[in-house]
Amino acid sequence: MKTFEYGDREIGFLDMVITISSMIIGVGVIMLPRDLAKTVQSSDGWISIFFAGIIAAGFAWLLAYIATHFSKQGYFAYATAAVTKPLAIVAVFSLSAYFLCFAAYEVRAIANISKQYLFENTPVEVISLAFLLVVVYGVSGARVGLIRLNILFIPIVITITVLVLLFSLGIVDTKELKPFLITDWKAITVGIKRTAFSLLGFEIILFYICLMNRPKDAPKAVAIGILLPVILYAAIYLVCVGVFSQMTLKEITYPAVELAKEMQIPGEFFERFESIFFTIWIMAVFTTTVMAYDCAVFAIHSIFPKKKHIQLTFLLSPILYLLCMFPKNLTDFAKISSVITHYGVIVSILFPIIIFMVAKLRGVKSDVT
Repeated sequence: MKTFEYGDREIGFLDMVITISSMIIGVGVIMLPRDLAKTVQSSDGWISIFFAGIIAAGFAWLLAYIATHFSKQGYFAYATAAVTKPLAIVAVFSLSAYFLCFAAYEVRAIANISKQYLFENTPVEVISLAFLLVVVYGVSGARVGLIRLNILFIPIVITITVLVLLFSLGIVDTKELKPFLITDWKAITVGIKRTAFSLLGFEIILFYICLMNRPKDAPKAVAIGILLPVILYAAIYLVCVGVFSQMTLKEITYPAVELAKEMQIPGEFFERFESIFFTIWIMAVFTTTVMAYDCAVFAIHSIFPKKKHIQLTFLLSPILYLLCMFPKNLTDFAKISSVITHYGVIVSILFPIIIFMVAKLRGVKSDVT
């Protein structure tokens, strides 16, 4: 079977902005309002989202700036020149493991939510396997095709989300949003940590920068790409608090989906809009999962360049499935996100910064002229 060949294998500034936004917008937003409601008082969670967005944008800009130094030679080659090949293998392999865990989390999350709202009698294992097969098929194609898919899907996802928010405004109780600014900074900081996982994903720039026709624009593109998810998260959180109240929000597992159930559509054209909302949201989760898995394969392929991309895609898929089946219940699943967040910060942000600093000290040749 011949694969489709794209005539233009490069992407521009706007393509990267959309790609970063698509990568970040995933299952995190569906559960984030509940996590913040457990941490902060009243509607002060938007403060945590705002500061988490600023911090994420700062690190994203720095990571993209570092990535511009190996936009042609690749992360593995740059790391090899800086810290020797054995250490470079450890760094890149660890990064691949992170993206693999990230993808596994998304697969399991979509399976859990699908079982609750769409397929009540279908085992989680079957739903996960079905979704994984589609993900593997997506990763098997051209990498630039994934970028084009983001451009196709994100307008649909944003439109449906905005409609949910607009139709929910009629049932928002503004009294639930008050009083303002009553949460102490310690709780706000905890909220920032809770929001961190929902803003991860910009690390894909380490691998996707090689697709850009103007790599020097990457830092700005990545920073702007984080802006849309931050605005979206804050809007969904505030509307959820206004509709459900902060106390009730603590007990709702998937607030964003429940919000779609509560919204009032003029004329009542749809009775179960949450099913439509969730079906559309699967598009966002799919693009996130596909890009995370693609980066995991990309990283391994840089270590073993003689292996074909499609071979590695199929070889890693059983590992991905086992990882997504690891949590035994929702309690274990909730703990996994914290582990992935801490691990991701180390291998996808701290490691590249250290490698960059060593490369500068050793005078390693970079792609920046």
